[in-house]
Amino acid sequence: MAWWGKLVGGTFGFMMGGPLGALMGVALGDLIAGNRTSRGHNDQLGFGSAERVQSAFFTATFSIMGFVAKADGKVTQDEIQMAEQVIRQMNLGKHQRTIAINLFNEGKKPDFPVQDILYQFKRECVRRKTLLQMFLEILISTALADGELHKSEKNILENIAHDLGFEKYQFDSLLSRLEGFSNFESGSPGPKKLAAAYELLGVSEGTSDQELKKVYRKQMNQHHPDKLIAKGLPDEMIEIATQKTQDIKAAYELIKKARS
Repeated sequence: MAWWGKLVGGTFGFMMGGPLGALMGVALGDLIAGNRTSRGHNDQLGFGSAERVQSAFFTATFSIMGFVAKADGKVTQDEIQMAEQVIRQMNLGKHQRTIAINLFNEGKKPDFPVQDILYQFKRECVRRKTLLQMFLEILISTALADGELHKSEKNILENIAHDLGFEKYQFDSLLSRLEGFSNFESGSPGPKKLAAAYELLGVSEGTSDQELKKVYRKQMNQHHPDKLIAKGLPDEMIEIATQKTQDIKAAYELIKKARS
């Protein structure tokens, strides 16, 4: 919450500038214009600082969510609900919610500079790979929200992953696991739920117990809320990371139970 406190407290100069800074400025509009004072320009945070990364993550997440949602030519009600679900999970206040929606709408515009945004976002994250992965997971989940991944959406997500430094095989693996998350959360107990659990963890029924445990620990480590917050995930997004760790643990326990 520290990055938001600086923003509403008048320290507007802590913004990172560039296309992300300009985008946040547009999203803010006159919402807290009275707090944007000249003193903010003398209080800029250093490149790679936690508050700066948190601001970049928040700005890039909601704007590119809008961009991805529009990828197939229309924004469905499911995709809008997905964005609202993220907002609810973040427990945003009135002003934060308004800015998140403004950013989502900016991303839907035909002239949205997605490559410029991604280039700066990757640079701001300073090799925080797990943070970039969480960002990509949120975007993929947005595209999967309507139960169908359109070809145009997949192509755009592949391009985004590439721009963030992910190889195609890494993207394909992540997409498969997130489809597993979706199926696991919505599935009823039974063979399909078990299959989704394997998919969620990115393993097969032939995976040894030792390898299964290794994969489980790796995923728990990648999604650990405290570690992600330390790397620059906004505090408001801790519930998203927490839900993922709960699903990973539940999937692991289901597989262990089925094997016993």
